[in-house]
Amino acid sequence: MARRLSSVRARTTLGATAVVAVALVAAGLAVVLLLRANLGGQADLAAEVAAREVASQLATGTSYASLDLPDSEDHPVQVVDEDGRVRAVSEDLQAIHGTGSAEVRPGQPARGGDDDDHDDDPGRGEVSDDDPGFSTGDATVDGRRADYRFASVEVTTPRDETVTVYAGADLAAAQDAVSTATRAMLVGLPLLLAVVAAVTWLVTRRALRPVEAVRAELAEITSSGDLARRVPVPGARDEIAGLAVTTNETLAALEGSVARQRGFVADASHELRSPIASLRTQLEVAAAHPELLDVDGLVEDAVRLQHLAADLLLLARIDAGDRPPARPVALAEVVRAELERRAAGDRIPVQASIEADPRVMGVPGRLSRVAGNLLDNAERHADAAVRLSLRAEAGTAVLRIADDGPGVAPADRERIFERFVRLDDARSRDEGGAGLGLAIARDLVLAHGGDLTVGEAPGGGALFEMRLPAT
Repeated sequence: MARRLSSVRARTTLGATAVVAVALVAAGLAVVLLLRANLGGQADLAAEVAAREVASQLATGTSYASLDLPDSEDHPVQVVDEDGRVRAVSEDLQAIHGTGSAEVRPGQPARGGDDDDHDDDPGRGEVSDDDPGFSTGDATVDGRRADYRFASVEVTTPRDETVTVYAGADLAAAQDAVSTATRAMLVGLPLLLAVVAAVTWLVTRRALRPVEAVRAELAEITSSGDLARRVPVPGARDEIAGLAVTTNETLAALEGSVARQRGFVADASHELRSPIASLRTQLEVAAAHPELLDVDGLVEDAVRLQHLAADLLLLARIDAGDRPPARPVALAEVVRAELERRAAGDRIPVQASIEADPRVMGVPGRLSRVAGNLLDNAERHADAAVRLSLRAEAGTAVLRIADDGPGVAPADRERIFERFVRLDDARSRDEGGAGLGLAIARDLVLAHGGDLTVGEAPGGGALFEMRLPAT
Protein backbone atom coordinates (compact mmCIF):
# COMPACT_ATOMS: atom_id res chain seq x y z
CA MET A 1 0.00 0.00 0.00
CA ALA A 2 2.82 2.40 0.89
CA ARG A 3 4.55 1.61 -2.40
CA ARG A 4 1.34 2.25 -4.29
CA LEU A 5 0.91 5.64 -2.62
CA SER A 6 4.50 6.57 -3.42
CA SER A 7 4.08 5.91 -7.13
CA VAL A 8 4.19 8.72 -9.67
CA ARG A 9 0.53 8.14 -10.52
CA ALA A 10 -0.55 8.40 -6.87
CA ARG A 11 1.55 11.50 -6.24
CA THR A 12 0.27 13.14 -9.41
CA THR A 13 -3.33 12.36 -8.47
CA LEU A 14 -2.90 13.66 -4.94
CA GLY A 15 -1.13 16.77 -6.15
CA ALA A 16 -3.72 17.57 -8.80
CA THR A 17 -6.58 16.95 -6.37
CA ALA A 18 -4.95 19.15 -3.72
CA VAL A 19 -4.41 21.98 -6.21
CA VAL A 20 -7.99 21.77 -7.46
CA ALA A 21 -9.28 21.62 -3.87
CA VAL A 22 -7.38 24.76 -2.92
CA ALA A 23 -8.61 26.53 -6.06
CA LEU A 24 -12.21 25.48 -5.49
CA VAL A 25 -12.17 26.46 -1.82
CA ALA A 26 -10.74 29.86 -2.69
CA ALA A 27 -13.27 30.33 -5.50
CA GLY A 28 -16.12 29.17 -3.22
CA LEU A 29 -15.13 31.60 -0.49
CA ALA A 30 -14.92 34.40 -3.03
CA VAL A 31 -18.37 33.53 -4.41
CA VAL A 32 -19.93 33.36 -0.95
CA LEU A 33 -18.35 36.65 0.11
CA LEU A 34 -19.40 38.38 -3.11
CA LEU A 35 -22.92 36.97 -2.83
CA ARG A 36 -23.17 38.11 0.78
CA ALA A 37 -21.86 41.55 -0.09
CA ASN A 38 -24.23 41.89 -3.05
CA LEU A 39 -27.29 40.79 -1.11
CA GLY A 40 -26.24 42.97 1.81
CA GLY A 41 -26.00 45.93 -0.55
CA GLN A 42 -29.46 45.21 -1.87
CA ALA A 43 -30.80 45.06 1.69
CA ASP A 44 -29.14 48.40 2.46
CA LEU A 45 -30.72 49.93 -0.62
CA ALA A 46 -34.18 48.57 0.24
CA ALA A 47 -33.91 49.84 3.82
CA GLU A 48 -32.75 53.27 2.63
CA VAL A 49 -35.61 53.56 0.13
CA ALA A 50 -38.17 52.66 2.80
CA ALA A 51 -36.65 55.13 5.28
CA ARG A 52 -36.58 57.96 2.74
CA GLU A 53 -40.20 57.34 1.75
CA VAL A 54 -41.32 57.75 5.36
CA ALA A 55 -39.00 60.75 5.79
CA SER A 56 -40.50 62.37 2.68
CA GLN A 57 -43.99 62.03 4.18
CA LEU A 58 -42.83 63.70 7.38
CA ALA A 59 -41.15 66.47 5.40
CA THR A 60 -44.42 67.24 3.64
CA GLY A 61 -46.20 67.66 6.98
CA THR A 62 -47.88 64.29 7.33
CA SER A 63 -48.66 63.64 10.95
CA TYR A 64 -47.21 60.69 12.77
CA ALA A 65 -50.62 59.11 13.07
CA SER A 66 -51.28 59.50 9.36
CA LEU A 67 -48.01 58.05 8.07
CA ASP A 68 -48.35 55.43 5.36
CA LEU A 69 -45.82 52.89 6.67
CA PRO A 70 -44.68 49.84 4.68
CA ASP A 71 -45.50 46.29 5.66
CA SER A 72 -43.99 45.68 9.06
CA GLU A 73 -42.65 42.20 8.25
CA ASP A 74 -40.70 43.41 5.23
CA HIS A 75 -39.74 46.89 6.46
CA PRO A 76 -40.34 47.58 10.16
CA VAL A 77 -40.21 51.36 10.79
CA GLN A 78 -39.49 53.37 13.92
CA VAL A 79 -39.48 57.16 14.17
CA VAL A 80 -37.49 58.63 17.07
CA ASP A 81 -37.14 62.31 17.97
CA GLU A 82 -34.10 64.07 19.35
CA ASP A 83 -35.07 63.23 22.91
CA GLY A 84 -35.19 59.50 22.17
CA ARG A 85 -38.97 59.32 22.25
CA VAL A 86 -40.62 56.96 19.83
CA ARG A 87 -43.07 59.00 17.75
CA ALA A 88 -44.25 56.30 15.36
CA VAL A 89 -43.75 52.58 14.76
CA SER A 90 -44.94 50.00 12.29
CA GLU A 91 -48.02 47.99 12.92
CA ASP A 92 -47.50 44.75 14.87
CA LEU A 93 -43.92 45.77 15.76
CA GLN A 94 -43.41 44.32 19.22
CA ALA A 95 -39.65 44.68 19.80
CA ILE A 96 -36.69 46.12 17.98
CA HIS A 97 -32.92 46.07 18.51
CA GLY A 98 -30.20 47.76 16.51
CA THR A 99 -31.70 51.23 16.08
CA GLY A 100 -30.41 52.73 19.30
CA SER A 101 -33.88 52.74 20.81
CA ALA A 102 -35.55 49.50 21.73
CA GLU A 103 -38.63 51.22 23.06
CA VAL A 104 -42.03 50.33 21.68
CA ARG A 105 -44.60 52.06 23.81
CA PRO A 106 -47.36 49.83 25.14
CA GLY A 107 -50.74 50.90 24.04
CA GLN A 108 -49.29 53.40 21.55
CA PRO A 109 -51.27 53.48 18.30
CA ALA A 110 -49.55 51.45 15.72
CA ARG A 111 -49.37 54.33 13.27
CA GLY A 112 -48.63 57.36 15.30
CA GLY A 113 -47.86 59.23 18.46
CA ASP A 114 -49.04 62.53 19.82
CA ASP A 115 -49.83 64.80 16.95
CA ASP A 116 -52.18 67.40 18.42
CA ASP A 117 -50.01 70.47 18.07
CA HIS A 118 -49.70 71.58 14.44
CA ASP A 119 -50.19 74.66 12.35
CA ASP A 120 -52.88 74.97 9.74
CA ASP A 121 -50.22 75.60 7.08
CA PRO A 122 -46.99 74.28 8.44
CA GLY A 123 -45.03 74.55 5.18
CA ARG A 124 -42.51 71.92 4.14
CA GLY A 125 -39.72 70.23 6.03
CA GLU A 126 -36.41 68.88 4.72
CA VAL A 127 -34.94 65.39 4.38
CA SER A 128 -31.22 65.21 5.12
CA ASP A 129 -29.01 64.69 2.08
CA ASP A 130 -26.31 63.00 4.12
CA ASP A 131 -25.58 59.34 3.56
CA PRO A 132 -27.80 57.25 5.78
CA GLY A 133 -26.42 55.26 8.64
CA PHE A 134 -26.69 51.49 8.61
CA SER A 135 -26.81 48.93 11.40
CA THR A 136 -27.76 45.30 11.81
CA GLY A 137 -30.27 44.17 14.39
CA ASP A 138 -33.43 42.24 14.84
CA ALA A 139 -37.12 42.95 15.27
CA THR A 140 -40.12 41.00 16.50
CA VAL A 141 -43.19 41.49 14.35
CA ASP A 142 -46.42 39.75 15.25
CA GLY A 143 -44.52 37.23 17.36
CA ARG A 144 -41.90 36.47 14.65
CA ARG A 145 -38.32 37.47 15.31
CA ALA A 146 -35.99 38.04 12.36
CA ASP A 147 -32.73 39.77 11.47
CA TYR A 148 -32.91 43.10 9.70
CA ARG A 149 -30.62 45.66 8.17
CA PHE A 150 -31.64 49.13 9.38
CA ALA A 151 -31.11 52.45 7.60
CA SER A 152 -31.44 55.72 9.51
CA VAL A 153 -32.43 58.98 7.80
CA GLU A 154 -32.82 62.33 9.53
CA VAL A 155 -35.69 64.61 8.57
CA THR A 156 -36.85 68.04 9.73
CA THR A 157 -40.62 68.37 9.84
CA PRO A 158 -42.44 71.59 8.87
CA ARG A 159 -42.81 72.30 12.60
CA ASP A 160 -38.99 72.45 12.84
CA GLU A 161 -38.79 69.13 14.66
CA THR A 162 -35.86 66.87 13.78
CA VAL A 163 -36.56 63.16 13.95
CA THR A 164 -34.76 60.04 12.78
CA VAL A 165 -36.52 57.44 10.67
CA TYR A 166 -35.33 53.86 11.06
CA ALA A 167 -36.46 51.42 8.40
CA GLY A 168 -35.40 47.80 8.18
CA ALA A 169 -34.96 45.31 5.35
CA ASP A 170 -35.40 41.62 6.05
CA LEU A 171 -32.13 39.66 5.81
CA ALA A 172 -33.82 36.26 5.73
CA ALA A 173 -33.70 36.01 1.93
CA ALA A 174 -30.01 36.99 1.80
CA GLN A 175 -29.11 34.59 4.58
CA ASP A 176 -31.05 31.79 2.93
CA ALA A 177 -29.32 32.42 -0.38
CA VAL A 178 -25.85 32.43 1.22
CA SER A 179 -26.69 29.28 3.21
CA THR A 180 -27.99 27.54 0.11
CA ALA A 181 -24.87 28.44 -1.88
CA THR A 182 -22.64 27.28 0.98
CA ARG A 183 -24.46 23.96 1.30
CA ALA A 184 -24.31 23.42 -2.44
CA MET A 185 -20.56 23.98 -2.43
CA LEU A 186 -20.03 21.71 0.55
CA VAL A 187 -21.92 18.96 -1.22
CA GLY A 188 -20.52 19.59 -4.70
CA LEU A 189 -16.88 20.12 -3.72
CA PRO A 190 -16.20 16.51 -2.58
CA LEU A 191 -17.99 15.15 -5.64
CA LEU A 192 -15.99 17.38 -7.95
CA LEU A 193 -12.74 16.45 -6.23
CA ALA A 194 -13.63 12.78 -6.58
CA VAL A 195 -14.18 13.29 -10.32
CA VAL A 196 -10.86 15.17 -10.62
CA ALA A 197 -9.01 12.43 -8.73
CA ALA A 198 -10.57 9.67 -10.85
CA VAL A 199 -9.88 11.43 -14.15
CA THR A 200 -6.29 12.25 -13.11
CA TRP A 201 -5.72 8.65 -12.02
CA LEU A 202 -6.99 7.27 -15.34
CA VAL A 203 -5.20 9.83 -17.50
CA THR A 204 -1.94 9.34 -15.61
CA ARG A 205 -2.20 5.57 -15.98
CA ARG A 206 -2.71 5.97 -19.70
CA ALA A 207 0.16 8.44 -19.97
CA LEU A 208 2.55 6.24 -17.95
CA ARG A 209 1.72 3.03 -19.81
CA PRO A 210 4.57 3.59 -22.33
CA VAL A 211 6.94 4.21 -19.40
CA GLU A 212 5.98 0.87 -17.92
CA ALA A 213 6.59 -0.75 -21.30
CA VAL A 214 10.06 0.83 -21.44
CA ARG A 215 10.79 -0.31 -17.89
CA ALA A 216 9.66 -3.86 -18.59
CA GLU A 217 11.77 -4.07 -21.72
CA LEU A 218 14.82 -2.70 -19.90
CA ALA A 219 14.31 -5.32 -17.21
CA GLU A 220 14.22 -8.02 -19.89
CA ILE A 221 17.37 -6.64 -21.49
CA THR A 222 19.12 -6.57 -18.13
CA SER A 223 18.15 -10.14 -17.30
CA SER A 224 18.97 -11.54 -20.75
CA GLY A 225 22.07 -9.44 -21.42
CA ASP A 226 20.96 -8.98 -25.04
CA LEU A 227 21.99 -5.39 -25.82
CA ALA A 228 20.71 -5.74 -29.38
CA ARG A 229 17.13 -5.38 -28.13
CA ARG A 230 15.45 -1.97 -28.05
CA VAL A 231 12.62 -0.48 -26.01
CA PRO A 232 9.32 0.36 -27.73
CA VAL A 233 8.89 3.94 -28.90
CA PRO A 234 5.31 5.28 -28.56
CA GLY A 235 3.72 6.92 -31.54
CA ALA A 236 3.05 10.22 -29.77
CA ARG A 237 5.79 12.81 -30.13
CA ASP A 238 6.02 13.70 -26.48
CA GLU A 239 8.55 13.56 -23.65
CA ILE A 240 8.04 9.82 -23.16
CA ALA A 241 8.78 9.18 -26.83
CA GLY A 242 11.91 11.30 -26.44
CA LEU A 243 12.87 9.21 -23.40
CA ALA A 244 12.41 5.98 -25.36
CA VAL A 245 14.48 7.31 -28.28
CA THR A 246 17.26 8.43 -25.93
CA THR A 247 17.14 5.06 -24.15
CA ASN A 248 17.55 3.25 -27.47
CA GLU A 249 20.45 5.53 -28.39
CA THR A 250 22.03 4.73 -25.02
CA LEU A 251 21.53 1.02 -25.59
CA ALA A 252 23.09 1.33 -29.06
CA ALA A 253 26.07 3.19 -27.61
CA LEU A 254 26.38 0.63 -24.84
CA GLU A 255 26.18 -2.22 -27.34
CA GLY A 256 28.91 -0.61 -29.42
CA SER A 257 31.02 0.01 -26.33
CA VAL A 258 30.69 -3.59 -25.19
CA ALA A 259 31.51 -4.80 -28.70
CA ARG A 260 34.59 -2.57 -28.79
CA GLN A 261 35.58 -3.73 -25.33
CA ARG A 262 35.26 -7.38 -26.33
CA GLY A 263 37.22 -6.72 -29.51
CA PHE A 264 39.83 -4.85 -27.52
CA VAL A 265 40.19 -7.73 -25.07
CA ALA A 266 40.44 -10.23 -27.92
CA ASP A 267 42.99 -8.15 -29.80
CA ALA A 268 44.98 -7.50 -26.64
CA SER A 269 45.01 -11.20 -25.85
CA HIS A 270 46.15 -11.95 -29.39
CA GLU A 271 48.89 -9.33 -29.26
CA LEU A 272 50.11 -10.49 -25.85
CA ARG A 273 50.10 -14.13 -26.87
CA SER A 274 52.81 -13.70 -29.52
CA PRO A 275 55.60 -12.21 -27.36
CA ILE A 276 54.68 -14.46 -24.45
CA ALA A 277 54.81 -17.54 -26.72
CA SER A 278 58.11 -16.37 -28.16
CA LEU A 279 59.58 -15.87 -24.70
CA ARG A 280 58.38 -19.27 -23.57
CA THR A 281 59.79 -20.98 -26.64
CA GLN A 282 63.20 -19.34 -26.25
CA LEU A 283 63.29 -20.14 -22.55
CA GLU A 284 62.38 -23.80 -23.17
CA VAL A 285 65.06 -24.07 -25.85
CA ALA A 286 67.55 -22.41 -23.51
CA ALA A 287 66.63 -24.81 -20.74
CA ALA A 288 67.27 -27.80 -22.99
CA HIS A 289 70.26 -26.33 -24.84
CA PRO A 290 71.91 -23.52 -22.87
CA GLU A 291 74.40 -22.91 -25.66
CA LEU A 292 71.49 -21.78 -27.92
CA LEU A 293 70.23 -19.06 -25.52
CA ASP A 294 69.42 -15.87 -27.50
CA VAL A 295 69.68 -13.14 -24.85
CA ASP A 296 69.15 -10.29 -27.31
CA GLY A 297 65.96 -11.90 -28.60
CA LEU A 298 64.69 -12.42 -25.09
CA VAL A 299 65.35 -8.79 -24.18
CA GLU A 300 63.69 -7.58 -27.38
CA ASP A 301 60.56 -9.63 -26.72
CA ALA A 302 60.46 -8.53 -23.08
CA VAL A 303 60.75 -4.86 -24.09
CA ARG A 304 58.05 -5.27 -26.72
CA LEU A 305 55.83 -6.95 -24.14
CA GLN A 306 56.53 -4.15 -21.65
CA HIS A 307 55.62 -1.46 -24.20
CA LEU A 308 52.46 -3.30 -25.18
CA ALA A 309 51.41 -3.64 -21.53
CA ALA A 310 52.07 0.07 -20.97
CA ASP A 311 49.98 0.97 -24.02
CA LEU A 312 47.12 -1.22 -22.88
CA LEU A 313 47.24 0.29 -19.40
CA LEU A 314 47.21 3.82 -20.85
CA LEU A 315 44.21 3.02 -23.04
CA ALA A 316 42.39 1.55 -20.05
CA ARG A 317 43.04 4.74 -18.09
CA ILE A 318 41.79 6.89 -20.96
CA ASP A 319 38.64 4.79 -21.29
CA ALA A 320 38.07 5.06 -17.54
CA GLY A 321 38.15 8.86 -17.79
CA ASP A 322 41.54 9.32 -16.15
CA ARG A 323 42.32 13.03 -16.43
CA PRO A 324 45.50 14.20 -14.65
CA PRO A 325 45.44 17.88 -13.58
CA ALA A 326 46.13 20.11 -16.58
CA ARG A 327 48.41 23.14 -16.48
CA PRO A 328 49.75 25.64 -19.00
CA VAL A 329 52.36 23.89 -21.15
CA ALA A 330 54.82 25.42 -23.61
CA LEU A 331 54.29 23.07 -26.55
CA ALA A 332 57.60 24.04 -28.20
CA GLU A 333 59.52 22.83 -25.15
CA VAL A 334 57.68 19.50 -25.19
CA VAL A 335 58.45 19.02 -28.89
CA ARG A 336 62.14 19.99 -28.51
CA ALA A 337 62.54 17.60 -25.58
CA GLU A 338 61.05 14.75 -27.61
CA LEU A 339 63.30 15.54 -30.59
CA GLU A 340 66.39 15.59 -28.37
CA ARG A 341 65.44 12.27 -26.80
CA ARG A 342 65.11 10.64 -30.21
CA ALA A 343 68.02 12.31 -31.95
CA ALA A 344 70.51 9.48 -31.51
CA GLY A 345 68.19 6.59 -32.30
CA ASP A 346 66.13 7.84 -35.25
CA ARG A 347 66.54 5.97 -38.53
CA ILE A 348 65.72 9.15 -40.43
CA PRO A 349 66.59 12.53 -38.91
CA VAL A 350 63.65 14.83 -38.34
CA GLN A 351 63.60 18.17 -40.16
CA ALA A 352 62.03 20.45 -37.53
CA SER A 353 60.59 23.94 -38.04
CA ILE A 354 59.35 25.47 -34.80
CA GLU A 355 57.95 28.88 -35.75
CA ALA A 356 56.10 29.70 -32.51
CA ASP A 357 55.82 28.65 -28.89
CA PRO A 358 52.08 28.37 -28.24
CA ARG A 359 50.96 27.49 -24.75
CA VAL A 360 48.20 24.96 -24.23
CA MET A 361 46.42 23.50 -21.20
CA GLY A 362 47.48 19.91 -20.81
CA VAL A 363 49.70 17.23 -19.31
CA PRO A 364 53.33 17.46 -20.56
CA GLY A 365 53.94 13.70 -20.40
CA ARG A 366 50.87 12.87 -22.48
CA LEU A 367 51.55 15.61 -25.03
CA SER A 368 55.10 14.25 -25.37
CA ARG A 369 53.60 10.79 -25.91
CA VAL A 370 51.45 12.15 -28.77
CA ALA A 371 54.45 13.72 -30.49
CA GLY A 372 56.51 10.55 -29.98
CA ASN A 373 53.83 8.25 -31.41
CA LEU A 374 53.38 10.46 -34.47
CA LEU A 375 57.14 10.61 -35.07
CA ASP A 376 57.42 6.83 -34.63
CA ASN A 377 54.70 6.32 -37.23
CA ALA A 378 56.30 8.78 -39.66
CA GLU A 379 59.75 7.22 -39.29
CA ARG A 380 58.32 3.72 -39.80
CA HIS A 381 56.77 4.64 -43.17
CA ALA A 382 59.13 7.35 -44.47
CA ASP A 383 61.54 6.67 -47.32
CA ALA A 384 64.05 9.45 -46.71
CA ALA A 385 62.49 12.44 -44.91
CA VAL A 386 60.39 13.26 -41.87
CA ARG A 387 59.31 16.89 -41.45
CA LEU A 388 57.88 18.53 -38.32
CA SER A 389 56.44 22.03 -37.97
CA LEU A 390 54.88 23.87 -35.06
CA ARG A 391 53.02 27.15 -35.39
CA ALA A 392 50.14 29.15 -33.97
CA GLU A 393 47.10 29.85 -36.15
CA ALA A 394 44.13 31.94 -34.95
CA GLY A 395 44.43 30.97 -31.30
CA THR A 396 45.22 27.32 -32.10
CA ALA A 397 48.46 25.42 -31.69
CA VAL A 398 49.12 23.38 -34.86
CA LEU A 399 51.65 20.54 -34.96
CA ARG A 400 52.24 18.92 -38.37
CA ILE A 401 54.33 15.80 -38.98
CA ALA A 402 54.82 14.61 -42.56
CA ASP A 403 56.71 11.75 -44.19
CA ASP A 404 57.54 10.88 -47.80
CA GLY A 405 56.22 7.35 -47.60
CA PRO A 406 53.27 5.75 -49.42
CA GLY A 407 50.70 7.87 -47.57
CA VAL A 408 47.23 6.86 -46.41
CA ALA A 409 44.36 6.22 -48.79
CA PRO A 410 41.30 8.46 -48.18
CA ALA A 411 39.18 5.42 -47.30
CA ASP A 412 41.57 4.49 -44.49
CA ARG A 413 42.17 7.94 -42.95
CA GLU A 414 39.75 7.30 -40.11
CA ARG A 415 40.32 3.59 -39.82
CA ILE A 416 44.01 3.97 -38.95
CA PHE A 417 43.04 5.61 -35.66
CA GLU A 418 41.20 2.47 -34.54
CA ARG A 419 42.92 0.19 -32.07
CA PHE A 420 45.01 -2.75 -33.31
CA VAL A 421 44.59 -1.63 -36.93
CA ARG A 422 47.57 -2.18 -39.27
CA LEU A 423 46.91 -1.33 -42.90
CA ASP A 424 49.74 -3.52 -44.18
CA ASP A 425 48.80 -7.00 -42.95
CA ALA A 426 51.74 -8.59 -44.78
CA ARG A 427 54.43 -6.80 -42.76
CA SER A 428 55.83 -8.31 -39.62
CA ARG A 429 54.60 -7.39 -36.16
CA ASP A 430 58.05 -6.14 -35.23
CA GLU A 431 58.03 -3.62 -38.06
CA GLY A 432 54.37 -2.71 -37.90
CA GLY A 433 53.90 -2.53 -34.14
CA ALA A 434 50.72 -3.49 -32.36
CA GLY A 435 48.51 -0.90 -34.03
CA LEU A 436 47.98 1.18 -30.88
CA GLY A 437 50.22 4.21 -31.41
CA LEU A 438 47.86 6.31 -33.52
CA ALA A 439 44.83 5.25 -31.47
CA ILE A 440 46.57 6.40 -28.29
CA ALA A 441 47.65 9.65 -29.95
CA ARG A 442 44.14 10.57 -31.05
CA ASP A 443 42.57 9.62 -27.69
CA LEU A 444 45.09 11.81 -25.87
CA VAL A 445 44.51 14.74 -28.24
CA LEU A 446 40.73 14.45 -27.85
CA ALA A 447 41.17 14.36 -24.08
CA HIS A 448 42.99 17.71 -24.37
CA GLY A 449 40.10 19.24 -26.30
CA GLY A 450 41.84 19.09 -29.67
CA ASP A 451 41.73 17.03 -32.86
CA LEU A 452 44.09 14.81 -34.83
CA THR A 453 43.64 14.19 -38.56
CA VAL A 454 45.64 12.73 -41.43
CA GLY A 455 45.89 13.95 -44.99
CA GLU A 456 48.30 14.02 -47.89
CA ALA A 457 51.64 15.79 -47.56
CA PRO A 458 52.53 18.40 -50.24
CA GLY A 459 55.37 16.21 -51.58
CA GLY A 460 53.49 12.95 -51.18
CA GLY A 461 53.21 10.75 -48.17
CA ALA A 462 51.14 11.16 -45.02
CA LEU A 463 50.59 14.43 -43.18
CA PHE A 464 49.35 14.22 -39.56
CA GLU A 465 47.98 17.45 -38.13
CA MET A 466 47.28 18.00 -34.43
CA ARG A 467 45.29 21.08 -33.34
CA LEU A 468 44.96 22.15 -29.73
CA PRO A 469 43.30 25.30 -28.31
CA ALA A 470 45.98 27.75 -27.22
CA THR A 471 45.73 29.68 -23.97
